[in-house]
Amino acid sequence: MLALALVAAGTANADNNFGIGVKAGTLGLGVEGTWRPLPYLDIRVGANQYDFSDNGVYGGINYDAELSLDTYYVTGNFRFPLSPFRVTAGAFSNGNEFNASSADNGAIIFVGGDPYPADAVGTVTSGASFGSTSPYVGVGYDFTLFGKVGMNLDFGVLWQGSPDVLIAADGILAGDPTFDASLEAERLALEDDLSDFKAWPVISLGFVVNFL
Repeated sequence: MLALALVAAGTANADNNFGIGVKAGTLGLGVEGTWRPLPYLDIRVGANQYDFSDNGVYGGINYDAELSLDTYYVTGNFRFPLSPFRVTAGAFSNGNEFNASSADNGAIIFVGGDPYPADAVGTVTSGASFGSTSPYVGVGYDFTLFGKVGMNLDFGVLWQGSPDVLIAADGILAGDPTFDASLEAERLALEDDLSDFKAWPVISLGFVVNFL
């Protein structure tokens, strides 16, 4: 009975033209505003942010890494009549970044697959960014109780594109042609590892308050 009530309630909020809410998901924590100019069409604007810290091996080097999520977006959402289901498409201003610095790799560090004394290499720092504007497509469900308080579910894909990777080392080998070639090979290996982030899966749960 509760599920049927939620489905019915999801179709009963056409008169609530404005809403504001909070959400959490794979893009971080966010806020979202909604404007519904037509009963089955709404426009949403929002922002998401969060920082994830990690340590692990990327491109063959043990790194201390941080993934910084930072997006702003506008989406159009078409809701199907007599259903909480909707289809979403939009554009994101994408500030997502990956930044890392080499951790303890022992006395020998492998850069681009080649061994070097760790103290001669120094600290290897790398960073990656993605397309500044990224398209988004997805589906979602909007449920509203009493015409005011709502819950939203989103499932989609943010297409970030290929990462733009930079890498540098601050040891005495910096500028050496052989080492620079290894560093470029390392950059390409890291770029290949981070290519998994080209299509970022989006799953989120939000809560919204609607206004007349």
